[in-house]
Amino acid sequence: MSTLSAPHAAPVARPRIDPYAPAAKRARRRSAGLGLLAWIVGIVFCLPALWMLLTSFHSEADAATNPPSFGAGLTLDSYRVFFGAGGGASPWPPLINSLTASLFSTVFVLVLALPAAYALSIKRVEKWTDVMFFFLSTKMLPVVAGLLPVYLFAKNTGMLDNIWLLVILYTSMNLPIAVWMMQSFLADVPVSIIEAAQVDGARLPTVLARVVAPVAAPGIAATALICFIFSWNELLFARVLTGVTAQTAPVFLTGFVTSQGLFLAQLCAASVVVSLPVLAAGFAAQDKLVQGLSLGAVK
Repeated sequence: MSTLSAPHAAPVARPRIDPYAPAAKRARRRSAGLGLLAWIVGIVFCLPALWMLLTSFHSEADAATNPPSFGAGLTLDSYRVFFGAGGGASPWPPLINSLTASLFSTVFVLVLALPAAYALSIKRVEKWTDVMFFFLSTKMLPVVAGLLPVYLFAKNTGMLDNIWLLVILYTSMNLPIAVWMMQSFLADVPVSIIEAAQVDGARLPTVLARVVAPVAAPGIAATALICFIFSWNELLFARVLTGVTAQTAPVFLTGFVTSQGLFLAQLCAASVVVSLPVLAAGFAAQDKLVQGLSLGAVK
């Protein structure tokens, strides 16, 4: 007995897209135009930084010319002055103070923001939206409005010119932003893996450290980098509450604007050096930063 097999269906020919068709040409032109626009915008944003870098290698006389002389001779005198070779103040204590305040405040923010974001995203507390609005409302008050009470508190407690006062202030200032960011990142963590860990007997600290933190590592890295940048660049509180001992790098930069004039080349050299830690942190965490900022963008 012979069996008849069903004939195979003839393959359906897919229409070939002509790359020279008018629609394809318009798409290529649109893509090339958007790419060119992106390059122009990127160059425009980078021009001030490149100008600052070039000016830092000029002498003070060449840096002060108007219009600027881009073909002037290059020198390292401004960097020698910045690092104290010219008899100026050493930049290392302010840099160390900024690094100490930024690192410790960032660590404290992450330690406090992770359980708070967990309670607001995964194990949501009652009226969690009101809590989120409260965190957001703390950023509505201008920073200068709280400057006098903070100064009086620091003066009465003997904490003026103390780096740990800045650590506390930076932690409280960055905590609302960190909670807002991490709440959206932790909302994408699968609840099933958390429930599986709890079934195995894992307590809350273990769940946060070994389950939630590794899954949300890109978001945590993005939050940490932003908090570090905000702390590193803060000037107002550091300018008012510190003197010599706890002076930070941004306050040190203001010393190049004196009653004798603006030392533009030295200021640009100092700005380049002070910007390097932030740039290094950004390049080191750029993959995690891109992943963290894109979490939840595509469902």
